[in-house]
Amino acid sequence: LTGVLDDCLCDIESIDDFNTFKIFPKIQKLQERDYFRYYKVNLKRPCPFWADDGHCSIKDCHVEPCPESKIPVGIKAGSSNKYSKAANNSKELEDCEQANKLGAVNSTLSNQSKEAFIDWARYDDSQDHFCELDDERSPDAQYVDLLLNPERYTGYKGPSAWRVWNSIYEENCFKPRSVYRPLNPLAPSRGGDDGESFYTWLEGLCLEKRVFYKLISGLHASINLHLCANYLLEETWGKPRWGPNVKEFTRRFDPIETKGEGPRRLKNLYFLYLIELRALSKVAPYFERSVVDLYTGNGHEDAESKALLLDIFRDTKSFHMHFDEKSMFAGDKKGAKSLKEEFRLHFKNISRIMDCVGCDKCRLWGKLQTQGLGTALKILFSEKEIQSLPENSPSKGFQLTRQEIVALVNAFGRLSTSIRELQNFKVLLQQTR
Repeated sequence: LTGVLDDCLCDIESIDDFNTFKIFPKIQKLQERDYFRYYKVNLKRPCPFWADDGHCSIKDCHVEPCPESKIPVGIKAGSSNKYSKAANNSKELEDCEQANKLGAVNSTLSNQSKEAFIDWARYDDSQDHFCELDDERSPDAQYVDLLLNPERYTGYKGPSAWRVWNSIYEENCFKPRSVYRPLNPLAPSRGGDDGESFYTWLEGLCLEKRVFYKLISGLHASINLHLCANYLLEETWGKPRWGPNVKEFTRRFDPIETKGEGPRRLKNLYFLYLIELRALSKVAPYFERSVVDLYTGNGHEDAESKALLLDIFRDTKSFHMHFDEKSMFAGDKKGAKSLKEEFRLHFKNISRIMDCVGCDKCRLWGKLQTQGLGTALKILFSEKEIQSLPENSPSKGFQLTRQEIVALVNAFGRLSTSIRELQNFKVLLQQTR
């Protein structure tokens, strides 16, 4: 995978070097800070588009909160009264240990964190969103420690997973009527309309609609890379061993096995990386103001977190081959405004589809990465508002909630990890030849 990406003047090798040596180590550190590791999410929202009949029953997907009595200190959102003191016995302990295995979302938090969340809420002020946001006041919304719930292969597949991706591609990507072949890469192929020839239809779309498809394809590729890189290789004596699965990677991305589509998907991952990188460089003035504080209640840690974030912003600005979003929505004002709104509504719809994902762990990371990309788009379309921010007072024109900030950083962290994992797979593939 080499050369210049379509629709931007940037080559893959430059992104690899920039990510490996500058961005990846720092974004990893930032994601470990308290402000960025806790994400509030409602995993119980019903699917708004079809009956939710495909809920994953695999233990890797399943989320079973531990009994409150077994959590030394912490909080538990959702079914807090499910376990009474009378039910506190060894059976509960076994259930708790089982639930904490491979895929259970671990929602235990310290009391200090719980108190900090109340203070963090004062920074949150919703507005022009590209995503359907969870109602954080809902009793079903819970804080999740992302470090305790890494994104990895859960075994979630089949009709339910297919339906989610099919709805995203077929109902929300902009597709010319002349294209009969499904955009969904999981769909069965139809004769000669495969591989490289399939992508000729993209050339007939305007830049904005091409970009939309590439963002979704890039997100799909990134998620697939995470699953290949963090795969359940074996489970002996109840001890799972996770690691890269070269065979799975080849099945999803090899040029021959995917009839030329695999490298395209990976190029779309790089394109998505550039879009989110651009958003980070554009939003820097918002965070550079003294009035913006990554508030957790620990002054020393907050200052360190902000310093690290600003350091990453300096790196993003030093990259010389950014995607130029000014070329988007640049036609006549009325048409451009209409297209932008259509773009926003399509993306918002995709964020709602994430509530149809049957695996809780997949849903958690799907919602977070979709919200992160939605936040990046919101930033790119708010440049004037960001440039006119007051230095010493909160802004009414442009505001990011804590949830959006956490999603933005972690979503970009996932893309950075994907590109790093891709380098690892290149080495592994060379070793197997």
